[in-house]
Amino acid sequence: MKLIIQIPCYNEAETLEIALNHLPREIPGIDRIEYLIINDGSKDSTVEVARKWGVDYIVNFRTNRGLAKGFMAGLDACLRNGADIIVNTDADDQYCGDDIEKLVRPILDGKADFVIGERPIDATEHFSPLKKKLQHLGSWMVRVVSDSDIPDAPSGFRALSREAAMRMNVTNEYTYTLETIIQAGRTRMAMESVPVRTNPELRKSRLFSSMFSYVKRSTITIVRSFMMYKPLRFFISIGSVIFLLGVILGLRFIWYFVNGAGSGHTQSLILAAIFLLTGFHTCVIGLLADLIAANRKILEDVQYHVRKVDYELHEK
Repeated sequence: MKLIIQIPCYNEAETLEIALNHLPREIPGIDRIEYLIINDGSKDSTVEVARKWGVDYIVNFRTNRGLAKGFMAGLDACLRNGADIIVNTDADDQYCGDDIEKLVRPILDGKADFVIGERPIDATEHFSPLKKKLQHLGSWMVRVVSDSDIPDAPSGFRALSREAAMRMNVTNEYTYTLETIIQAGRTRMAMESVPVRTNPELRKSRLFSSMFSYVKRSTITIVRSFMMYKPLRFFISIGSVIFLLGVILGLRFIWYFVNGAGSGHTQSLILAAIFLLTGFHTCVIGLLADLIAANRKILEDVQYHVRKVDYELHEK
């Protein structure tokens, strides 16, 4: 049983060695632990620090391509190098390395394929009150969209089995954390959450420039994932509301018309017709999007089998 711990890096020379030193060397049930970094176009000595420390694999991007691309490139490299379990953690030593054993335990026990570390958000001192509330709100939105019970969706501290990693896809360019949970929930992947500890802050987060930017990008990611993985529910919900408004306005016009005042409310009839047509067309879009989503499931299954054959051939 091989575990590969991957770390996305972007100018992490000052903190990477600290994070690497805190990673486990042995875990009961794991025969071999290896380490991989994704150098996301770093301009400092991140790669030199990693090589000096002795990481087993380095994935290099010439330019900064973002956290989502780095995450997927790391999964691909880990799978090609025979990983049975993959753990993703941060280069700023945010997460406690000793808790990696807690992350992989549900996979080793055959209880889950995807495990997310739940941070003590309310007890984390360097999180502002606003950030704590937004973290809880974002996690709640992801739970609703994914039909899961993961309490800390933005957590990047997670473990995946080989099967789960081969089924992962990330289409947005911002972050992998939210979309992967929504995707796993849609496919009914066995997911678990385990409480983990965090370390004192070594540097400020570079994932977003401001709280507004974080909220905007996270909201776009959640809505886009909802549209992609549950299009029928998304569009039917919106279309039904619009159609209902049209019905209400239509009934309002009929009421005035029956009472002899219809000529003064023609605009209500026009608006009702617009709402009814818009609502109907939105529902039709939902049906078409659902057909596209069905094709996407087939393509994902084909992609999974292609990946499986590719990685098996690579190992030989």
